[in-house]
Amino acid sequence: MSEGMIGNLKSDQIEVFAVCPADAIERSGARGFSLSRIDDSGASRPFPIIVVRTFGNEYFGYVNRCPHDSAWLNIGSGEFFSPDRSFLRCGRHGARFEIDTGVCIDGPCNGQALEPVALAVIEGDVCLCGVKLLEDDRFSNPFEESDETMDIAIHPD
Repeated sequence: MSEGMIGNLKSDQIEVFAVCPADAIERSGARGFSLSRIDDSGASRPFPIIVVRTFGNEYFGYVNRCPHDSAWLNIGSGEFFSPDRSFLRCGRHGARFEIDTGVCIDGPCNGQALEPVALAVIEGDVCLCGVKLLEDDRFSNPFEESDETMDIAIHPD
């Protein structure tokens, strides 16, 4: 896959979806993505995920849902991390999760864990593996030049 290309590949019958370029997430950073998963009945369901890149250049992925009350981890402040950036944190109740395991070590869901998602870095892209996603061809390459434009008029008061 080329840099910046988003798409769906089948590799030995395992679904592989390029989420973003690997360098789009800074070291010790995280980004959330709102995807659509196809369930067993063929219906589309929201599938929000978090991709975390450690300072040591490892990537971890989790469903962006606190096991305590299903809120997004970055609800409120928009931040995924504890203030010292050593744990993932739920913005609603302050639960803290280990970055490399997703296990809650402090908070109302202590001992529970974030739902992991399988990631792989393939040809410079962070890819989600083993999940059937809904693809919208209109947005297959958001970095590509588009002929569609939006006219914006700015009027002085």
